[in-house]
Amino acid sequence: MHIIICRSNPVAPDPRVEKEAQALINAGYQVEVIGWDRSGSYPVNEKKEGYTVHRIQIPAKYGAGIGNIINLIVWQFRLSLWLYSHRRVCDVLHACDFDTILPCFLMKLVFEKKIVYDIFDFYPDHLRNTPEWIKNSIRTLDQWLINHADSVILVDDSRREQIKDTKPKSVSIIYNSPQDIKLQDHNYIPSSNGRLQLIYVGLLQKERGIIEAASLLKNHRNWVLDIAGFGGDEDEIYAACKDLHNINWHGTVSYKKALKLSAAADVLFATYDPSIPNHRYSSPNKLFEAMMLGKPIIVSQNTNMDMIVERHNCGIIVSYGNITELDAALQKLANDPSLRARLGTNARKAYETEYSWQIMSSRLVKLYSQFQTADA
Repeated sequence: MHIIICRSNPVAPDPRVEKEAQALINAGYQVEVIGWDRSGSYPVNEKKEGYTVHRIQIPAKYGAGIGNIINLIVWQFRLSLWLYSHRRVCDVLHACDFDTILPCFLMKLVFEKKIVYDIFDFYPDHLRNTPEWIKNSIRTLDQWLINHADSVILVDDSRREQIKDTKPKSVSIIYNSPQDIKLQDHNYIPSSNGRLQLIYVGLLQKERGIIEAASLLKNHRNWVLDIAGFGGDEDEIYAACKDLHNINWHGTVSYKKALKLSAAADVLFATYDPSIPNHRYSSPNKLFEAMMLGKPIIVSQNTNMDMIVERHNCGIIVSYGNITELDAALQKLANDPSLRARLGTNARKAYETEYSWQIMSSRLVKLYSQFQTADA
C-alpha cells in the first residue's frame, strides 16, 4: 500500500508527521510526504529514512488569517496538481488538517482514493484574524468532510467534543507522543540554589504565554530561558526577549536539537490561552515530550492539559496570563529540586503506561491494516 501524507508546512521539522511516516514504513507501507514551503528555503525533494519529503514552494506568512487567502488558494491548486500527477502510485491520502483535505477529497471523488483525515487542530477554531462568517462556512464544510472521510484521527480524546455534530465512519485517538529517545551524549545536571533552566519549543504565538514567561526573567537573573520555533508572532516575541541576556533565542531547530534543549532544562511550560477553542482541547508535543524526558511542566488551567497534569501529578497548573501565579510556580520549582524530581518521575511513569509512541504507532498501524483487509 502506498500512502501520501499531506501537510501545509515544510515538515522541517514536523514531529508528528515524521513519526507517523516512520511508523507506517516500519509496518511495511510505502510513504511519501508533500508539504508547503512558505519561505522557499528548503530542498524541493529531501530524502529521509525510508521516505521522501516533497515541497511546494509558495511564499506566504504564518498566522496571517484572511490575508493569506490567495496563497492558500494557490496551495490548494498546486497540491491538487501534485496529487493528480501521483494518482497512479498512491492508494491512501493522509490529510493533515483542513488546509490539505480538499485536494485529497477531490482525488477520492474522481479516483476513489481512501482518505485518512488527521485533525491536529480543528481548523475553524484555529483561524486568526478571520471574519466569523468565513469561520462558520469552513466549520460546516469541515464537518461534512469529517463525515465522508474513510477514517478520522484526533490528537486527544477530549477533541470529540469539537466534532460532536459529526458522524465519522471511524475515529482513532493518537496522541502527540514522542518516540522514546535516549540522548546518549547528554548528562542532565539539575539546577540548585534557586537557579532554573526553562525551555519553550514550538509555535511562536503570543497566546502561548511566552512573553509573560520571558518578562519574569528580568527579575530572576539566575533563571535561563531557551526559546526555539517559528510562527506568526515570531518578530514580536523576539523583540520582547532580545535585550535579556538570560534568554537564548534559537529560531527554527531540528527535532533532535529541540529534544536536547528540553533534556537540558529543569522545567518545560505550555501556558496556552484557554479563550482560544483549540487551546481548550490542546494536546501538544511538549506535554508528552516532558513526560518522555521525565520533566515537570507548567500548563494553563482549562486547556485539557491541566486535566492530564492533575491526573498524573506531573506538573503545576496556573491561570493563563496571571504572571503572579506563574512566578510563584517557577519559584517553587526553582527552590525545590526534590519536587521537580517527584513530578518528573510521575511524568515518566505516565508516558510508559499510557502515552508512549509505541502505543500510539500501534493504533496507527491498526487503522491502516483495516484498509488492507477491506481490499483483500
